Amino acid sequence: MKTVRALARGAVVVNAIVGAGSAFAQSGDVNVYTYRESKLIQPLFDAFSRDTGIKVNVISASSGLEQRIKAEGANSPADVLLTVDIGRIEDAVRAGITQPIKSDVLDKIVAPQYRDPEGHWYGISMRARVVYASKDRVKETALNYEDLSDPKWKGKICIRSGQYIYNNALFAAFIAHHGEAKTEEWLSGLKANLAQKPSGGDREVARDIAAGKCDIGVANTYYWALMLNKEPDRKAWAEATKVILPSFQNGGTHVNLSAVVLARYAPNKGNAMKLVEWLVGEEAQHLYADLNYEYPVRPGVAVNSIIAGYGKLNADTIPLSKIADHKKAAANLVDKVGFDN
Repeated sequence: MKTVRALARGAVVVNAIVGAGSAFAQSGDVNVYTYRESKLIQPLFDAFSRDTGIKVNVISASSGLEQRIKAEGANSPADVLLTVDIGRIEDAVRAGITQPIKSDVLDKIVAPQYRDPEGHWYGISMRARVVYASKDRVKETALNYEDLSDPKWKGKICIRSGQYIYNNALFAAFIAHHGEAKTEEWLSGLKANLAQKPSGGDREVARDIAAGKCDIGVANTYYWALMLNKEPDRKAWAEATKVILPSFQNGGTHVNLSAVVLARYAPNKGNAMKLVEWLVGEEAQHLYADLNYEYPVRPGVAVNSIIAGYGKLNADTIPLSKIADHKKAAANLVDKVGFDN
C-alpha cells in the first residue's frame, strides 16, 4: 500500500507538470518545485515577478520531488527546489539533483552554519523547535531540551511522531551535542514522560495542551503564531499556551531551515539565480518574517513582533550540515526505544 500511495503522489506531480504545458516551455521563466504550501510562498513569487518581470511557474507536492527531478534527468524543467528540513535538503544533494551555487551575495548574507560548505544549498529562512506549554499549569519560563526526560514531566508531554522530519532533526542535534548513548537514554526518558502515543502534528500539540491532555509539547515556532493570528478555529489553542525557547545545556536553541537548491540541469539558470538571490533580499526576508512567521536569515531584518514575543533567539551554532550526519542514527534510536509505539 505504501508503494501504491507513493506512486499516486508521484502521479499528481507528473500530472501537474504535464498540465503546466507551454508555461514550463517558455524560455526565461523560472520553474520552481517546492514542498512549501502554495499559500505560504506565492506572495514571494508574485513580488519577485513584479520586481523583475520574470514569471515563476510552481509545482507543489508533499513528497517525491527529489525522485521526480532525478527521473526527469537532463530534460527536467526544474530550475529551483525549495524544501524544508535539513534531512530533505541533504536528501536532494545525495540524489545528485543539485549543482553548486556560486554567489557572493548569498555568501555575504547567509551565515556559514546555514549553508552547505560546497554550496549545494542555502538557508533562506529559519524556524526553531520549541516547547509549547500550558499557561495555567506550567510556571516555568525557561527549559533545556535535556529537561524533557526529567521524571517531573511524567505523563505530561505531547509530541508528534519521533520519526517525523522535524523531530528527527532535533534528535540528530541531540546526538551532535551528547552522542548516541546519552541520546538513547534521553529518548527513553522522554518516551516515559509522554501523556499519549505520539500522533498528529504540531498544531495538535497545542490542541491537546489546551484540552488538558498534557502540559507541555514540542513544536515549531511559526505554528503558534499562525494559530493565533490567521486560523480563527485554532486561536483558542494558542491562547491557552505559551512558547518557551529551550536550549541545549551546552548550546543554543535548535533551528531548522527552509532552503533553496539550484537544480543540476536548470534550463533557466540565469533567471533562477536572480530568484535565489532575491529570496535573501530585504523584501523577501520581510515577507518570510511577517507572512510565514519565520526567522529571517538576513541580518538586520526584524523578526515579526509575535515571534519576538517568545524572547530572544539564541540559535545553536552547530552547522546544520553536521546535524544531518546524525539523521539516520536518530531514526534508528527512535525505533530502538520504541518511541512511537
